[in-house]
Amino acid sequence: MLSSASAVSTALGAVEVAGTLAFAVSGLIVAANKRLDPVGVCVIAGITAFGGGTLRDVLLDRRPFFWVERAGWLWIVLGLCIAAMLVLRARHLAPTRRALLWPDALGMGLFTANGAQIALDLGMPALVCVLMGVVTAVFGGVLRDVLCNDVPSAFSDHQPYALCAFAGGWVLLGAHALDAPVWLALAAATTAAAALRIVSVYAGIALPPWKVDEGPPK
Repeated sequence: MLSSASAVSTALGAVEVAGTLAFAVSGLIVAANKRLDPVGVCVIAGITAFGGGTLRDVLLDRRPFFWVERAGWLWIVLGLCIAAMLVLRARHLAPTRRALLWPDALGMGLFTANGAQIALDLGMPALVCVLMGVVTAVFGGVLRDVLCNDVPSAFSDHQPYALCAFAGGWVLLGAHALDAPVWLALAAATTAAAALRIVSVYAGIALPPWKVDEGPPK
C-alpha cells in the first residue's frame, strides 16, 4: 500500500508526464506548420513542453526544475520530435490548426491540475495555487508563439484559454475541500479545464476584444 505522500508523488508524476507529452505534440504541430528545420522543431516542442513548468518552479523557488529532476523526459521529447518528423515526411501529412486543439487542450488541463497541486503542497494560498496552475498551463504555449513570431494565441484569439485553466484550478481546490483523493482532484481539474477549452472552441465562444474610443480625428 502506497503512503499518502507516495501516492501524491505518483499521481503528480503521471500528470506531469502526460502533460509534457501533450504539450510537446502541440509544439510539434506548430513547428511543422511553420516549416522549421529539425533543430527548430525540437526547440519549439521542448519550450512548449517545459516552459510553463519552468516558470512555475522559478516563481515558487522550487529546485531542481522539474525537467532537471527527471532528465529522461528530455530524451523522450527529443525522440518524439525525431519520430514525428520522420512520419510526417514519409507520409506527407500536413498538421492542421484543428489538430492542435486536442493535444493543446489536454496539456493545458493536465498542467493546470499539476501546477495548482504543487503550489497547494507547498502551502500556498488558494489564489496563488490557482494562478500557478494558470502559469504552468499557459506560458509554454506563450513562449512557443513568441519564438514562432506570433502574437500568443492565448491572449489574442479571443477564445477562452487562460480562463479555462483558472476555472480548472478552482475545481482542484474545490475537490480538495470536499476531501477527494488527490488522483480524483487532479482528474477533475484536468477534465474541467480541457473540456471548457474544447467546448468553447467548438461552440464559437469568444471574449470581447478591448475597444478604445479614439474619438474624432484631430
